[in-house]
Amino acid sequence: MKYYIVLLFLSLSLSTFAQEVTKEGKIYEVKNEKIFLEGVDVTETLKLEERTLIFKEAALITEKMKAAEIAKKAEEKAKMEAEAAQKELEAAKKTEEKAKIEAEKLKKEEEKAQKEAEKLKKEEAKALKEKEELAEKLEKETKKAEKAQKKAEKEQKKAEKAIKKEEKLQSNFEKAESNLEKAQKKYEKLKRKGKLSPVDENKWMDKIEKLTDKVTKAKSKL
Repeated sequence: MKYYIVLLFLSLSLSTFAQEVTKEGKIYEVKNEKIFLEGVDVTETLKLEERTLIFKEAALITEKMKAAEIAKKAEEKAKMEAEAAQKELEAAKKTEEKAKIEAEKLKKEEEKAQKEAEKLKKEEAKALKEKEELAEKLEKETKKAEKAQKKAEKEQKKAEKAIKKEEKLQSNFEKAESNLEKAQKKYEKLKRKGKLSPVDENKWMDKIEKLTDKVTKAKSKL
């Protein structure tokens, strides 16, 4: 019953895109909650444990793809915001140059008439204010872009950490399974040849029981 629950959860977590899973030298294709081998649906022909492992690996591949896609989108967003900030900076520089030219023009006209000089003074003050507003806006956009970049980096690190954790848990599970399988085969071989005393057999049974517990614990962490 536990395997069926795990199998249902894994199949629901898979995307509609096909995932390739290599198991014992065979390349399986997992798509739409089904397992294909060389184009043939072998879902029901596989053992429940085999199906669970294949679906689990396919789900892990899907999660890696999702994490990579999230990191990529965050990076693209940060890049766009940085480009927008750069454009704002260039616009501010052009406005500043324009204000400088205007100020020089106003200064020349000021020599002709005091009245015109007062008018030019007001325009200069206005230009300075616009420059300060643009500079303030640019500073805000720059901080916003930096914040977005840091957030993207943080999300990427988080995704990489999650992937490494999943890979380690999967590796521990596979190692525990392998050790159990080897121990069982060796025990059965010795038993067939009659090389086990009652004491030896008890030791082997204890060892197999401990390895089985390790497999169960490793599987529960996945």
